[in-house]
Amino acid sequence: MTTLTQPQTGTARTHASLAGQSLIHAGRLVRRWTREPEIMVQSLIFPTALLLMYQLVLSKFLSASSGKASIEGFVPLVAVTATMFGAMATGTSLHAEAENGLLDRWRAMPGYRAAIPAGRLLAECVRTFGATVLLLLVGVVLGLRWHTGVLSVLGALLVPILLVIGFATMVMALAMSRAGAKIVELSSILILLGMFFNSGFVPVDQYPGFLQPVVRFQPMSVAIDAMRGLISGGSVAVPVLYTALWSVGLTLVFGGRIIRSFRR
Repeated sequence: MTTLTQPQTGTARTHASLAGQSLIHAGRLVRRWTREPEIMVQSLIFPTALLLMYQLVLSKFLSASSGKASIEGFVPLVAVTATMFGAMATGTSLHAEAENGLLDRWRAMPGYRAAIPAGRLLAECVRTFGATVLLLLVGVVLGLRWHTGVLSVLGALLVPILLVIGFATMVMALAMSRAGAKIVELSSILILLGMFFNSGFVPVDQYPGFLQPVVRFQPMSVAIDAMRGLISGGSVAVPVLYTALWSVGLTLVFGGRIIRSFRR
């Protein structure tokens, strides 16, 4: 008995082609990033060294002041920092591609223009996942212990990916502007400030009163709180919700700008 296969509709073929081309672009970027020292340093080496420094130098003091194991805050803090610094490095790389004409050559080829930014977002998720896995393993060596189930490990790995979707969208939009490289570099200052004004470094109630709302609800803090909740068994739903809101908000604000940039 012959089984007839239902032919794909035009919309289904379009979605399949777009997904396939996005995967091709993502694979190209991941392979190229492994050969770019700047991205490897900012995504893997610098975060690992930062985690070691925090734990070896500040661990006793911060554990005594907060009453909790500092490693439970350091690992999420460094994972989120690695997410942002890695996205900044790839944003600089995207600006270089726009300046040297590589993006124009990609756009001149047959295919979906949306596959270029979509593939870059997929590659960012892969990079973030790899960096988070590495940092969690280093954290375990330094004394990090899980107080929840196996599913919480997967959840902790997914939180930085949730954040990077919105943050990478913003970085790509900035990188596609005329002064993209300078704007991306200036944005790094905000990340440096965020490294010292977040809930992973010290508890929020130890900051001055006027700073506490800013520290509590800034994107790094909510992602750190979500990861720490998954690790130590604290609050998870509310921090994950705020992380998702930050990511969706950044995507909506800057996603349209990316589309306009690729159409020009």
